[in-house]
Amino acid sequence: MHHYSLLDLAPVAEGQTAAQALANSADLARHAEGWGYHRYWLAEHHNMPGIASAATAVVISHVAAATKTIRVGAGGIMLPNHAPLVIAEQFGTLATLFPGRIDLGLGRAPGTDMATARALRRHMDQTDSFPQDVTELLNYLDEDDPAARVRAHPGAGTHVPVWILGSSLYGAQLAAYLGLPYAFASHFAPAMLSDALATYRATFRPSQWLARPYAMIGVGLCAAETDDAARLLRTSQQLAFARLRMGRPGKLPAPQPDLSEIPAAMLAEVDHALSCSATGSPATVEARLKAIIAEHRPDEVMLTGMIHDHGARLRSFAIGAEVLSGLVTKAAA
Repeated sequence: MHHYSLLDLAPVAEGQTAAQALANSADLARHAEGWGYHRYWLAEHHNMPGIASAATAVVISHVAAATKTIRVGAGGIMLPNHAPLVIAEQFGTLATLFPGRIDLGLGRAPGTDMATARALRRHMDQTDSFPQDVTELLNYLDEDDPAARVRAHPGAGTHVPVWILGSSLYGAQLAAYLGLPYAFASHFAPAMLSDALATYRATFRPSQWLARPYAMIGVGLCAAETDDAARLLRTSQQLAFARLRMGRPGKLPAPQPDLSEIPAAMLAEVDHALSCSATGSPATVEARLKAIIAEHRPDEVMLTGMIHDHGARLRSFAIGAEVLSGLVTKAAA
């Protein structure tokens, strides 16, 4: 493993505003930079009261301006929602403002419910144009071609690193075919993780962007001084995830020791979806992260975690950094 990174959904906690959530993201990014996190990504979600990163490129600019060296990017932009040229211009502008620090992860899902997807989409054609859209976007960010009828300004020549995100074999196959780095969303959809990584590594084709496969996996984190304290903090995410699946998205709830509002079958489903994670004291988290890394051999781990209290969230990611920095150092030795 070469690096450890952080995925932030800019959670809006109950009792707080989107403005507070965005301020918390900037504060967390500053701390993450000091703790040795390699990159700080934000995700595109829409029509969700508990997530403040809908205008993802704008939030990336906000976080990049609050930091100095950490890479900042999208994990990801849901490309079917956008014209490739617009994304090339947005991220070309970000790369111009913050040279050498911007990443662009691309997803194929809408990042929302279907009614909102219809409100977002350029069109509702059922044809899957994702591979063509990715290739178009890559061309816009490549060397400027004066003969091209359409060019991205800013964008052309910025060579913003593009990643393919996924939670199935589709993204793994596309990333391998195009020779791009690959990030698997195992922090909320772990079922196909092993198969996707195996497919990506076995079928990878070297490209102008990447000589050998580079795979990152998402891992949930909820760390505290004791196992019991961490498990209590994690109930916020369990509740939020369950309510979303039951069609009742809202702000991130405060921790609750009683999860009886979630039907048993739903709670089991949620716990399975969030099973690629480490919850507990520093020692428990270290053992769990070591096991995940040993099993899947990622080039990079991206931690994520929705915790209601900002101070507790900072402490959780500080513990994660302490554990993973040691593992990176050992891997490099």
